[in-house]
Amino acid sequence: MLLLKNGLVVDGSGNPPFHGPVLIDEGMIAEVDIHAVGDCPSMDCSGLAIAPGFIDLHSHRDLQALDGGAEKLRQGVTGEVVGNCGFSPFPFDGDPRTLQEFASGILGKPDGWGWSNASNYLRAVETQSTKMNVFPLVGHGSLRVAVAGQSQRALSSLELDRVAGLLDDALSSGCCGFSTGLMYAPGSGATKEELERLCRIVARRHKLYATHMRSYSAGLVDAVREQLDLARATGCRLQISHLQAAGRSNWHLQQQALDEIEMANRQGVDVEFDIYPYQCGSTVLTQWLPAWALEGGKAALLERLSDKATRSKIAREMDRTSPQSWSDITISGVGTAKNAELPGKTIADIASARTTDPAECALDLLVEEEASVNVVSFNQSRENLRQLLTHPLCSVISDGFHVKGKAHPRLYGTFPELLGNVTRDRGWLSLSEAVHKITSKPARRIGLVNRGLVTSGHCADLTIFDPAAIQSHSTYEDPDREPEGIVAVVKDGGVVYGRGEWAA
Repeated sequence: MLLLKNGLVVDGSGNPPFHGPVLIDEGMIAEVDIHAVGDCPSMDCSGLAIAPGFIDLHSHRDLQALDGGAEKLRQGVTGEVVGNCGFSPFPFDGDPRTLQEFASGILGKPDGWGWSNASNYLRAVETQSTKMNVFPLVGHGSLRVAVAGQSQRALSSLELDRVAGLLDDALSSGCCGFSTGLMYAPGSGATKEELERLCRIVARRHKLYATHMRSYSAGLVDAVREQLDLARATGCRLQISHLQAAGRSNWHLQQQALDEIEMANRQGVDVEFDIYPYQCGSTVLTQWLPAWALEGGKAALLERLSDKATRSKIAREMDRTSPQSWSDITISGVGTAKNAELPGKTIADIASARTTDPAECALDLLVEEEASVNVVSFNQSRENLRQLLTHPLCSVISDGFHVKGKAHPRLYGTFPELLGNVTRDRGWLSLSEAVHKITSKPARRIGLVNRGLVTSGHCADLTIFDPAAIQSHSTYEDPDREPEGIVAVVKDGGVVYGRGEWAA
């Protein structure tokens, strides 16, 4: 038994905090706000908040989470949902290299990984992830790659049957849901019929459908409508991933997108969304290419870029369709020593130094790096970010992933950034509201019934922090910096991260 005394309990429900002791017994929360307890070890939490362990509803640390992940523990995270945006490290059929080529830019490792099915990945989670709860989604892109390679064409009926069977197997094996990445090849080739077939399986299994939609820029509203129609047709529970209006010329579309979501919610559609507490996002540079240029995978793309006429056509389409200017897109990760100094520089700056056109410069980089380039992009306004973070349907996420270079600071600082800068300093949310958005709200979205609240009968996953001191020190220039104010992280009653007398 362990008694946490004199702390401010922020229980995750969204209700006002209260001062009261929390008793932990055999990995569970035994009692809260008790008035008397027998002789047992205790820890003084004066001046500290006791909250549920934070749950990251949208992460791409599918591989790194198996190793515990200090960068998440030191933020107070005890659980993360992986397999987002259509990328999961399973399944593969025979040879994992095609899956590795498809997903390595997001999952952060070029090779040496891959599980043939969800059961094998979940077994690895159980045996290797001792400090972190890992809740996987199965990725639509990975399913497609296993069945039809990197083709964006419509699946045949036999291929769709195989994809549906793999999805059902993954969900029945313990995956918490299904994700799509409809801006990424080959998921971008999915038809309405394909998505409906798969989402009916998700609904039947009572799991979550999380989607990286077809557009977050000029096509945002149509993309939202497509997903809402899908949820209406199939009855699936819909989570719109990292909702935002990307690009200055599209910022006005956010309100219309929210209007559509709110109307569907009032009509009974189970729809919510999430966002990270930053104005910039991060992804792979190939997302700026037209979808047709990505057909067939990396080798086919590089062959197209070797043809002068085709390359010129790709460059023109990039200039025409990009929601950002080239000065808004910063290189964050490359693989070669030749370009090791580029992370932190914008494509516009690199193009100027090379005396070339920015779109051509971007294509040069893709050729030099064999199509593996990560970027950070300036996406949205401060006002739009505030509207999203404070919305009652919003959970707060990191969307963090590893790169060979300078990762987005959200990988290292999301939750202290939310509780410090966003909540305490800007006053956008109350402490209770902010904690709710990273504990019981995401827990409920993935169907967890015994985590996400500080209440009797729940697993003793707890984050103890100093509300007056908590903050992120991660920056775009120097992201891998430890945050301040997280005192201890407890998983299943055991301390897995701590400072001072809480040191694990």
